Amino acid sequence: MSETLKPSVGWGVLHLFCKVGPESDAEAVIAAVKQTDGAGSGGPEAGGDHQVVCFSVLGHKADLGFLAIGPDLVTLRRFQTALQRAGLVVADSYVSLTEVSEYAKGMPEEHLRARLEPKLPPDGKRAICFYPMSKRRGEADNWYRLDFDERKRLMIEHGTSGRRFAGRVIQLVTGSAGLDDFEWGVTLFGVHPDDLKETVYAMRFDEASALYGEFGPFYAGVVASAEEVLRDVGLI
Repeated sequence: MSETLKPSVGWGVLHLFCKVGPESDAEAVIAAVKQTDGAGSGGPEAGGDHQVVCFSVLGHKADLGFLAIGPDLVTLRRFQTALQRAGLVVADSYVSLTEVSEYAKGMPEEHLRARLEPKLPPDGKRAICFYPMSKRRGEADNWYRLDFDERKRLMIEHGTSGRRFAGRVIQLVTGSAGLDDFEWGVTLFGVHPDDLKETVYAMRFDEASALYGEFGPFYAGVVASAEEVLRDVGLI
C-alpha cells in the first residue's frame, strides 16, 4: 500500500470534470464516491475527513464533476483512478491545496480552521461554479511588484465586496502555485445560479481584479448526490 502524502498545512483539493464514455458504469462510479467520501477515521491525523462533492455540469465542457478534498493526496489519486476505471473520461482537472491567505493573519482561529478544513457542500447551496485565476505580471500592471501593504489594501477592498453576498454565496479559494497552471482555484456555492453571476461580476470591478486578475475557464453546475447526478447525465 502506498504511504500517505499530506500537506504540512491544509488539505489536498482535486477538481475532476468528466464526460460519460461508452463504458461508463454507474454502479462503479457510486462505489468510488462512497469509498472516498468519509474515507479514514479519527480526523486529519489519521487520514480521515475526505469529502466528495458531486455535481452535474452545464454546457459542452463536461457532463459531471467531482470536488474531492481531504488530507491525503494518495486517497485523492485513487479516487481519480476509480472514476477512470468506472469508464468516466476526465475532460479537465485542477489540483490545489486549502490555505490561509497571507492577508488573513490575525483572524479568529475558527475562521482559519474553516478555510483549511472546510465542511462541504454547504447546506442549501446547490448552484456551483469553479474557475482558476492568477495575478497579472504585466509590464505595466504587475501584482508582484507591489509592496505588501498595497496588496493587503487591495485584498481588503476585494473582501469587502465579497461580504455583500454573505448568506447567498460560500467561497472556497485554494492555492495552486506550483501545482497547476494558475495560482488559485475558486469554487463558489450559491443559493441561486444568479447569485454566483452577480458575485463574480461585482468583484471584477475591484482594483485587485480589474487591474491584476487573470481568469481561466469557468465550469457551472448543480450539486446533488452521486445517484442524482448520474441520473441527470443519463447513466441511471
